[in-house]
Formats: sequence, C-alpha cells, structure tokens
Amino acid sequence: MADQVFDLLYDRIINLTLSPGTKLSEAEVATQLGVSRQPVRDAFYRLSQLGFIQIRPQRATTVTPISKEAILQAYFIRSALEEATMRVAAQKLDASHFVALHDILTLQEDALRADDKIGFHALDDQFHHDICTYAGLGFGWTLIKDNKGHMDRARYLSLSFGAPRVLTEHHDILAALKARDSDMAAAAAKHHLGHIGEIIDWLQANQPEVF
Repeated sequence: MADQVFDLLYDRIINLTLSPGTKLSEAEVATQLGVSRQPVRDAFYRLSQLGFIQIRPQRATTVTPISKEAILQAYFIRSALEEATMRVAAQKLDASHFVALHDILTLQEDALRADDKIGFHALDDQFHHDICTYAGLGFGWTLIKDNKGHMDRARYLSLSFGAPRVLTEHHDILAALKARDSDMAAAAAKHHLGHIGEIIDWLQANQPEVF
C-alpha cells in the first residue's frame, strides 16, 4: 500500500498536479485515498529522501521547488546511462523490437494531437524503458528511473512547447537503432536529453515561481 501511495504522489509531483509549494497533510491524503496514515507516512518519508517534499514537524509539509542543481545531477546520470544503453541496443534489438517501438511513437503522435501531456510523458518513459529492456539492460532503467525525477519535472513543463521536438528525436533514435549504428544512436540520445539547459533557462524566464 505504501508503494501505491508513493507512486501516486510521485506521479502527481512530476506532472505538477501537486505544484511546488503545495501543502500536504498525512490525514487528508489518507482520507482521500481511503488508507490508514501509516502508508502515507512511509510515502512521505521516501519522497522527502528524494527531495520532492519537505517535512517540517509541527509545520506544513510542502512540495519542494524545482532545483536546478538536482536537475543537472539527474541529467548527468541519465545521459551517461542512456548513451551506454543505446550503444548496446543498436547491436541487440531485432525487427520485432523496432515494430513495438514504432507503435509507441504512433501512440505518442496521437497523444500530441490530443494535447494529452500525461499520456505523452508516460509513452516517453515507455519508449526509453523498452529500449533498455530489449537490450537486456532493464536494471539500467531502474537506475535511470530512480534518479530522473527532478529532471522530469522540468521536462514535463516543457511539453507545452517542446513535445513535437521530443517526438522527432524519438524517431531519430529509432532510425539510428535500426541502422545498427552505435555511435549514431548514442549521439541521438545525447542530443535528445541535452536540451535540459535550454529548458531550465526557459522556465526561469517564464515560470520562475516553480524554482
């Protein structure tokens, strides 16, 4: 139950349903979800350890602002792991994998047309997760997922203007994998993730309240 509560709150923080500064109450969350306070308390603790909420005894628990430093740390870890993954994937993936990945991108196109940011972001994760899994590097995605949350908060906000570029770059990654070009696949992943500096600059200029 604690895992379910954690996953729900984590997703809401990532997609900004729970925006920076939002106050959270164990009792209120427990009532809303129909659970006891213990799993909520456990989830709060895990979220605080990841830097997503600040727990202050006798004061309000709040969702933390987005941290530029945390974003850049997440980017460093994710970029290194994904570039290495793409090099392996370019040599291991087969035709059935390429079809499955193309199907994800078709669904992403549908989500883009429908302006479904939550669905688009979920499919983004699935695309990268499945490449890791098909390459036999599922543990790599676990490491990426455990470290990419702060980066995801910024990237989710950027979907209002950056989603078409994300989709184009996913197609570029898939094309490199199909060509079995390890260097090109790694470069495509690096380019895809490397816009984070531009995203931070845009957010600081246009949505400074989230920092």
